[in-house]
Formats: sequence, structure tokens, C-alpha cells
Amino acid sequence: MAGTEADPIERARAWRNGVQASICDVIEPWEHGTIVRSTRYPSYYSFNLVRVEDNAEPIAAERLVATADRALAGLRHTRITFDHLSAGEPLRAGFEAAGWRGMRLLWLRHEGPLPAPDPTHEVEAVPYDAVEHLRRAWHQEDFPGRDPSDYHRAAREVALRRDAVTLAVCERGAAVAFAQLEGTGAGERDGAEVSHVYVRADHRGGGLGTAVTCAAIRAASGARDVWICADDEDRPKHLYARLGFRPVWTTMELELVL
Repeated sequence: MAGTEADPIERARAWRNGVQASICDVIEPWEHGTIVRSTRYPSYYSFNLVRVEDNAEPIAAERLVATADRALAGLRHTRITFDHLSAGEPLRAGFEAAGWRGMRLLWLRHEGPLPAPDPTHEVEAVPYDAVEHLRRAWHQEDFPGRDPSDYHRAAREVALRRDAVTLAVCERGAAVAFAQLEGTGAGERDGAEVSHVYVRADHRGGGLGTAVTCAAIRAASGARDVWICADDEDRPKHLYARLGFRPVWTTMELELVL
């Protein structure tokens, strides 16, 4: 499934930028990168942010905040993404001390063999809405106390625009684990992304995450590249490595929820 071009970082960056361009109606260059906004989906953080794309010289934190405040005025969040970890990491501690959340994101591309399917876990394609209860459980785990309604309405529209496929393991008619695979929505796909993997808390540790992730990868067999993005400081990246994903690119995100 892996592509053949030499620079996997550029391929990952092109994939991310292409996804944002397909959803965002504001693409505005600035001195150190690009501002992207989706006026239709203002609560969808991944499509409303300031990208810092160069690392030629250090950028003062005050200047970054001023740029983000101008670019993202009126939103309930401020997000800054650094394409180069070396540009964002030195600023992280100061931002976190000021109430921001910092996170390293690891982009991985599928390059290795998959484990044999586990016959004890039957994975099936289900309608997007069949796993809504799991999406909301994931949201409460990662963002406790936030009202997810606006985000989930936006996420549903975006996912369907991107030809999302939902794959789930069900028990007694209800999904207990799922993975979501998204493409570009354009005919023959250059790539695909496993955009969500979630297992209900009381079903973890039994291989369900592996089962739904493998099913998503198999469903993307016609794609040139298959991507997944993980928290570089959390455990899921190790699961993905066992399934044949290889690290390609690490970015930094700083986010302030207002």
C-alpha cells in the first residue's frame, strides 16, 4: 500500500493539507505558514487553525498568539500547529504555563504486513450513526465537560463528504468498537486515513482495537497511501506499529479552549 515517492514527510504533509483544503473555505498565507478556516464548521478544531510551516527562525510566542487571535477571532478555541517539531517544542512549556494544551502528533503510514484476521471478532460495515454512542463516549474521555453537540454535527457532515466507511464489532446488536476510514471523495483515491479507532472501556484488552484497525486497512487496499495519526505521547502508536504502520512525521499542536 505504501507510495513510491522518496520523501514520506512531504507525502504526509500533502495529505493533511489536501484534507484541510477540501473542507476549508479560507486558505490564507501568512509570513510563517497558512491560516485555514472553515466558516461552515467553526467548532471543528482540525479545520480552524494557524499552521506554522517553516523553522527558519524562532517565532516569538506573543507574535504567534497575536496572529492566532486575529485569524481565529470569534471561535471558542485557538489552535496553532507546527509542521516542524523543532519550531514548536521550545515554546510548549511557556504556552502550557499560560493554560494551553500541548501535544505531539505522530503521522504513520502503513508499510508492513497485517496480522491474520482473528476469527473470534467479526467486523462489519455499519452506518455512520450506528456508533454515535461510541463517538460521544470517546469525546467525554478526551474532553470531559465539553458539550460535543456542535462538533459531532460538523464531524458527521465532514466524514460523509470524505466518503467515510465505519467498521464495527457488535454485541447484541450494539457496537462496542469501531474504526473509521476516510478518503478524499475524489474518484480513484491517492490515499486514505484511519481517522478514528475506539473501543468501549469495558471491552478493552481483548483485541477489538486490532480487529477494527486491520479491517479499515484492508478496506483501503486500493489506496496508494494509508495514514493514521496518533498522540506521540500515548500508547496507541505502539498498537499501530504492530499492525505495520511506520512513523513518518511528528508535528506539534498547541490549543487553547476559551
